[in-house]
Amino acid sequence: MTRASQTTTSTAVILAAGKGTRMDSDLPKVMHPAFGKPLVEWVVDAAHAVGIDRVILVVGHQEEVVRAHFKGRRGIEFVVQRPQMGTGHAVDQARPLLTGLPRESEVLVLCGDGPLLTSSTIGTLLNAHRTAHAAATLATSVIPDPVGYGRIARDASGQFKAIVEAKDCTPEQLKIHEVNPSYYCFELGALLDTLAKVDNRNAAGEYYITDTFHILKAAGRVVHVVDAVPHEEVLSVNTPAQLAEVSAILSERTARHQSHDRTCNCSTEATR
Repeated sequence: MTRASQTTTSTAVILAAGKGTRMDSDLPKVMHPAFGKPLVEWVVDAAHAVGIDRVILVVGHQEEVVRAHFKGRRGIEFVVQRPQMGTGHAVDQARPLLTGLPRESEVLVLCGDGPLLTSSTIGTLLNAHRTAHAAATLATSVIPDPVGYGRIARDASGQFKAIVEAKDCTPEQLKIHEVNPSYYCFELGALLDTLAKVDNRNAAGEYYITDTFHILKAAGRVVHVVDAVPHEEVLSVNTPAQLAEVSAILSERTARHQSHDRTCNCSTEATR
């Protein structure tokens, strides 16, 4: 596990505003429990585990439920997205809480419905961002079944070109297996400047955070891509079936870690 640099200000903005219309429940999607705790709490805990002490939750649908769950927990702040006009619009709601930070500060943007994200992957993303001295870094994954995920478009030389949302993909782009699991790291100044340039000329009529990457690249800024996300961590929750699937994975993962810890303790005792 890699902890955030002590000399760099790091903040995580976690998107948690959606209702989750396919969940057949009025509960905010991110508050559905997966193996003992809400989806979004798994993401918050993963961020805290790498030393991200400041977390901003972007809330919306039944925001009071999310606020009540985290009441009294240090390092968590809230902003409201209403109406909900896309991921770029969601992140921009955090602008008032971010503006006073140094422009070189790091901002992680994560989704609250992705409880399989681990602190190890966040650490890899942060390290890649710092090593590349990037304006923005995105973690990608190559998966067998990319249906529904935004694709990573590359140019003829294999360099990153853009993230294309699934509903905006051409037939050729739909054949791409490198996907965007929605785990990002930005230099704060680059993020705020570029969000102001994002428009909603797309199939959904929304403001996409993903558009910031090709805008930055076109401006000559460093956009870094790291294939850092294991297949298991890509799955997010949009349906009850997916909720059951991630709960089973979290249960298995927890049992595996507990077994490993017991083995390590036994080995330590044996050498004393």
